Amino acid sequence: MASRPERSNDPLSDSESSSIGSRADDEGWDDVEADEEESVEVVSLLDDRVFPDVLSMLAYCKEKHSFDFLAVRQKLQLDFHGSVKLVNYVRQRVRDGNTVTEDISSADISSDEYLKPVLDDDAVILGLFDLPEVTADAATGDSAKAASPEEMAKRNAELEEQLARMTLQFDNYRQSVQQLLDERWGDADQAEAEAKESGKGKAAAEEPLDPSRYYWESYAGNDIHETMLKDTVRTEAYRDFIYHNKHLFKGKTVLDIGCGTGILSMFCAKAGAAKVLAVDASAIIAKARENVFRNGLDSTITCIHGKIEEVTLPVDKVDIIVSEWMGYCLLFEAMLPSVLFARDKYLKPDGLLVPSHTNIWLAPVADPEYVDDNISFWRDVYGFDMQAMQTGIYADTRVLHMPQAAVAGKPAPFKLLDHYTCKTEDLSFTAPYTTKLSRDIDNLDGFLVWFDTFFAPARDSHETDVVLDSVADEWKVARDVESRVAFTTGPYNTETHWRQGLLLCKPEEGKDGKVVVEAAKMKEGDEIKGDITFAVDEEHARALALKMTWNGKAQSWALK
Repeated sequence: MASRPERSNDPLSDSESSSIGSRADDEGWDDVEADEEESVEVVSLLDDRVFPDVLSMLAYCKEKHSFDFLAVRQKLQLDFHGSVKLVNYVRQRVRDGNTVTEDISSADISSDEYLKPVLDDDAVILGLFDLPEVTADAATGDSAKAASPEEMAKRNAELEEQLARMTLQFDNYRQSVQQLLDERWGDADQAEAEAKESGKGKAAAEEPLDPSRYYWESYAGNDIHETMLKDTVRTEAYRDFIYHNKHLFKGKTVLDIGCGTGILSMFCAKAGAAKVLAVDASAIIAKARENVFRNGLDSTITCIHGKIEEVTLPVDKVDIIVSEWMGYCLLFEAMLPSVLFARDKYLKPDGLLVPSHTNIWLAPVADPEYVDDNISFWRDVYGFDMQAMQTGIYADTRVLHMPQAAVAGKPAPFKLLDHYTCKTEDLSFTAPYTTKLSRDIDNLDGFLVWFDTFFAPARDSHETDVVLDSVADEWKVARDVESRVAFTTGPYNTETHWRQGLLLCKPEEGKDGKVVVEAAKMKEGDEIKGDITFAVDEEHARALALKMTWNGKAQSWALK
């Protein structure tokens, strides 16, 4: 996860204080809209003169100070956010007593610090909408030609589309700056305190707490995103599928659910998507927005804060839904229902889901060394018996990457999810499985659970051909085409941040409390069969309750 752009730790200068101004009277961006019908005073970029509109002010700057703002903007081919930076760059230099010339480079205004308004409620920024569009023709000095009615109608439609796009960019920019100011000045806390004093806080306090709040908060920091981004199996799978299928993304509208740092959204934008809507309920969305700005993709990617079930998207339908929703043992964190909700509400009938399928596997485990190091260890700790520490030790699912040698039997697939057709109720299930031991073992220590993920470039079943026992590596190369991508989180391949879920079996004990070893021995070829159940944990909505039966035995585990 890329960190927030570095900022000075020095005390705020007078210019910064003036630029932000007092907000005790709730002045800010909202006033710009509320006062639209009132007369607007446009302060000159280079002195204190005031004008009724931006164009007359810019004409004055060109004549009086030999500074042609439009020419500089055209030379640098600036979009809306680039123009905002240019305005604030000029104002900051004037505030600091420095001269301003037209010899300004892209590097001069590259810092995101220039997205922060130097002048509070700067009418020039709002007036950027009224400026002529930056065009390549203007840069080459081509003269305007008389336009036919058809050309004028086409141009009018283009201008309306540009206005809608710039309005969306402006809203995005305003939200980003507002959040930056709130974080810097602690206005969020002040606003909450004022709301409580006015009685609004009481109503808010009476609202039920979101039981998943801890989940969103867990994704607000850098560490978890750094871990995921450094998981090359995961991140490169998404990148490769998107980049190897640019023809599927070009000109399309993409919805990225749980966008995190924005990495998948940026992949899609680079692949040619016309519009990407990046949605996340975590506070990480603020950094995603900065990442998008910093990489110059804000004209394509719109970051939206909130749950996909609650936000309002600026479009009715999307062509593609991209999401990295998978959790431990696939269904931990219960994010897939959000993707299915968006699929049913926003995805076009012929739309694409990325990824398209997942399946879950299990295999028997026999690893006496692991049991000695992690279970038996407590019975002799520097000569002391700490059996109390073993309380509940078989009740929780352990997440770790087991060595291949620990796997004692053939992996058995037990659940296939076709993301186009599965429903939320399908995610709680009981499924049969059968496996055979591949070697003699003294004891069945547990079961290992993992999943494979498939990225099919089409919805057609002939092209997809993902079935229950599809193996990621085999399916990926079956047609020898780059457009097919898949990966596994199993023990036979490169370790991923998902690793595997280990379900330790509680051993049989005799009357003396000792493990009955002889009764546990099994031979190569012995069959192990039963059922495995996935269910939502009653106490934690995003956790899993797992249960297995095997050869007449049964046990339950929690994954929290």
